[in-house]
Amino acid sequence: MSRTSDISRRTRTVNRLLTVLFSVLAIVWILPIVIVLVNSFKGSSAIALTPFQLPNADTFVGWQNYVNGMKNGNYPFYLSALYSLVITVLSVALILLCTSMAAWYINRVNSFFCKVMYYLCIFSMVVPFQMVMFTLSKTADALQLNTPLTIPIVYLGFGAGLAVFLFNGFIKSIPPDIEEAADIDGCNAVQTFFLVDMPIMRSTYISVGILEIMWVWNDYLLPYLVLDRTRYMTIPIHIQFLQGSFGRVDYGATMAMIMMCLTPIVLIYVLCQRHIIKGVLSGAVKG
Repeated sequence: MSRTSDISRRTRTVNRLLTVLFSVLAIVWILPIVIVLVNSFKGSSAIALTPFQLPNADTFVGWQNYVNGMKNGNYPFYLSALYSLVITVLSVALILLCTSMAAWYINRVNSFFCKVMYYLCIFSMVVPFQMVMFTLSKTADALQLNTPLTIPIVYLGFGAGLAVFLFNGFIKSIPPDIEEAADIDGCNAVQTFFLVDMPIMRSTYISVGILEIMWVWNDYLLPYLVLDRTRYMTIPIHIQFLQGSFGRVDYGATMAMIMMCLTPIVLIYVLCQRHIIKGVLSGAVKG
């Protein structure tokens, strides 16, 4: 009895230490966002001089930074938000549909060609973007993939590796007996995937979708290289061009626009975090 009590006491001590540790890590992780939020309500001079100080009567400017950020420059902010939304929705939808079907085919056919394609997808995850960005820019221009409606094809190429890897891990846990039963009932391969496997993979779709949304929405370099910046700007590119005369940066407007860029992603992540955890863990249990 005493030994059991000692083990229980040590377990509680370890749990408390882990709680303190992860609480500190959470504070360190959230602190930059809090600093950006606080500075979004301060004037530019106050941000430059006292970035870690809370706004007071002299430095508080209210919502003026948000208004200035949306009006700054010759390019309207609502267009940047619209292009970011269109690119994100189309890219994520294309990635989810194509990679889930590819992972299902690779897993179920399991031929030499499928194994080669799978390992090529895995290899693409370790190739730095900087190695291909200049060639990609020229290729995208030549193939006219430099618009918000066509750049999702480029995102599909870069997002396929991780998505195929995650979908493949989950599909392995789906019993083939379910698909065999669908085949007996008269379903072909396409019907089996969309009517049987796709509903089962719901949690994985949500997990992969959130990861891809965070990547595409916040991405700066790929749209900067591929899109025609005189016609199309995403929110990250719009933030870069928040400059005044002689290259002066409006720090207040920049902080405000960063918050507007972060807020949708944070809300989506908070609302869907239980699905993300479920999707990551679902492939770990066989059957």
